[in-house]
Amino acid sequence: MRLLDGLEVVNRDKRLKAARAVLYLAQGAFGECDMEADVLHWSRHNNFLLYQMGTFSAFLELLNMEIDNSQACSSALRKPAISLADSTELRVLLSVMYLMVENIRVEAEADPPEWKSSRETFRTELSFPVHSEEPFALLLFTMVAKFCSGHAPHFPMKKVLLLLWKVLLFTLGGFDALQAMKMKKREELGLPPLPEDSIQVMRRMRAASPPTYTIELLDQQSSKRGHRSRRPLVKQDSLDIYNERDPFKNDEAGVDEEENDDGDSGIEGELDLMERDAIIQAAPAQRPPIERVSFPRGLPWAPKVRQKDIEHFLEASRNKFIGFTLGEDTETLVGLPRPIHESVKTLKQHKYVSISDVQIKNEEELEKCPMSLGEEEVQETPCEMLYRAMLYNLPQYMIALLKILLAAAPTSKAKTDSINILADVLPEEMPITVLQSMKLGVDVNRHKEIIVKSISASLLLLLKHFKLNHIYQFEYVSQHLVFANCIPLILKFFNQNIMSYITAKNSISVLDYPHCTVHELPELTAESLEAGDNNQFCWRNLFSCINLLRLLNKLTKWKHSRTMMLVVFKSAPILKRALKVKQAMMQLYVLKLLKIQTKYLGRQWRKSNMKTMSAIYQKVRHRMNDDWAYGNDIDARPWDFQAEECTLRANIEAFNSRRYDKSQDSEFAPVDNCLQSVLGQRLELPEDFHYSYELWLEREVFSQPIRWEELLHYQ
Repeated sequence: MRLLDGLEVVNRDKRLKAARAVLYLAQGAFGECDMEADVLHWSRHNNFLLYQMGTFSAFLELLNMEIDNSQACSSALRKPAISLADSTELRVLLSVMYLMVENIRVEAEADPPEWKSSRETFRTELSFPVHSEEPFALLLFTMVAKFCSGHAPHFPMKKVLLLLWKVLLFTLGGFDALQAMKMKKREELGLPPLPEDSIQVMRRMRAASPPTYTIELLDQQSSKRGHRSRRPLVKQDSLDIYNERDPFKNDEAGVDEEENDDGDSGIEGELDLMERDAIIQAAPAQRPPIERVSFPRGLPWAPKVRQKDIEHFLEASRNKFIGFTLGEDTETLVGLPRPIHESVKTLKQHKYVSISDVQIKNEEELEKCPMSLGEEEVQETPCEMLYRAMLYNLPQYMIALLKILLAAAPTSKAKTDSINILADVLPEEMPITVLQSMKLGVDVNRHKEIIVKSISASLLLLLKHFKLNHIYQFEYVSQHLVFANCIPLILKFFNQNIMSYITAKNSISVLDYPHCTVHELPELTAESLEAGDNNQFCWRNLFSCINLLRLLNKLTKWKHSRTMMLVVFKSAPILKRALKVKQAMMQLYVLKLLKIQTKYLGRQWRKSNMKTMSAIYQKVRHRMNDDWAYGNDIDARPWDFQAEECTLRANIEAFNSRRYDKSQDSEFAPVDNCLQSVLGQRLELPEDFHYSYELWLEREVFSQPIRWEELLHYQ
């Protein structure tokens, strides 16, 4: 309580000292701990205590003061180079808030009941504005936009973005919560339950491609290198991984990827990384018997069919056999042969109606009959509150996030005009020794990786939650992302050596928290920095890559204009290179993106990429009537890309204005028809009216002839 009182003193330095003391408590009072587990235990304990004492709202007030601190902004703008010293106060405040959100957000079985009630209260406090008119996440979005506009270059963006991601995760819910909400919403709308849980299916998947047969292997090798020393024919099976220590062994043999894509053994590994590591450690000295290899028994996904697919199939069948169509009728099968009846029955068995379909249909009805259907009941969820708060500045927020993502991408060149995202990592005095330079280099790269991770996760969470809340909220966000060049930006991100990005070692394990606080720090040398940690890959970068691929899938799914953008930006070779990462989930999202554009890539591409085509068949969900692999219908279906986006935009604007623009001059506003009450209303007249009142009477009333007979025409 004494520390909290210290946060309210006028002297800035004393306030900072008190805030730093609170930060020490939030970090677990590490000076008094001997083990890492103790630090984490006390950090969690202290954060619940701090929240119960009202620390978060005190820090929120201080954060608002710092954001509005024009003096700090102007001094940062005047400086030629911004460093850590410019954002000290902000970093302390954001660190405490981050530790509180992260510790309270995570649930543990042993939590006492008062912690559970604190968690719910905190979630409500962050989701629904109590003191201010906006959810807490909006304040952080505003900070991001302010930073990108150049008005506050000293804001510590990494901490802001990390806190934003965790706040969204806490208030809206993670993927497990999303799945539960989706099931509940389907039940409310009277839709059948989901055929499967996507994340569970992906967890069971293996990173693999169909096995390459020996003859094909030898053909490829001889065509690549002309001749090769004879070696006995070996049956290639999934157990080859026992001989391969490095799960990211690069298969490039100096052949240009785009010229000879077929020789690229990108997804040969049969197991994902965790399974592989476990097997390598547990592998006995002798080679296990081949009988232990288990092959998948069927396809991983249940096929899905849309209502539109059934209509198209029946339209084509009726045209062929009867010569006329029945529009949207999917029940009448008179005159169609028996096999067509069977086909329709199978299609209907796998018909899938999404929540989005129901929402679009409801929206059409509300637009058509606004009077008879009346006001729509909108549930006040945290997601709805956030969308309403973000709505009018949403384009700026999306552009700001993408600007920072571009600046943090490893392929971006340092330009003078681009935004400086390193303000909260560069020290006041630049390094002098080689060791200091190396340490700063690792720090800068790690800093960028964390920024990419938090932006990609935040955008994906927003899109998924908005899509569940209302499809047009999702479309509004995704359309602004597309207009802000999100598609080429993600492709630019992947147009690097993705293997080296996934295996990057940009962290110094001895400096990781809480290890560095309880252990004696060994002397850092250039060699120990170069060695990095012992992990064979970087979970952080793998997570970012999967998120960005999922974003790309969300933006392009069922949108032909955007699929063509993938083709125009030559994404196929870039995505194919990403298949080298032997991780099932990442491969699945790459294959999905390749599947939607396969029909536009031409016959030659398909012919020389049969291994990728097989992988798509094996891993990606089947759509019964989807002619993705052949593209026979392309000439018959010319797409007007601009019209597609314009129609979507018109629907989004109609939705936003209907639900969020409560204007008084609406054509459906009530009208007062009573003569007495209309004449009895007091009108606000301008101040100078009485000066010209007589002149106005003379001109407008007395000098105008009154034609009484005209009244007869209106009876």
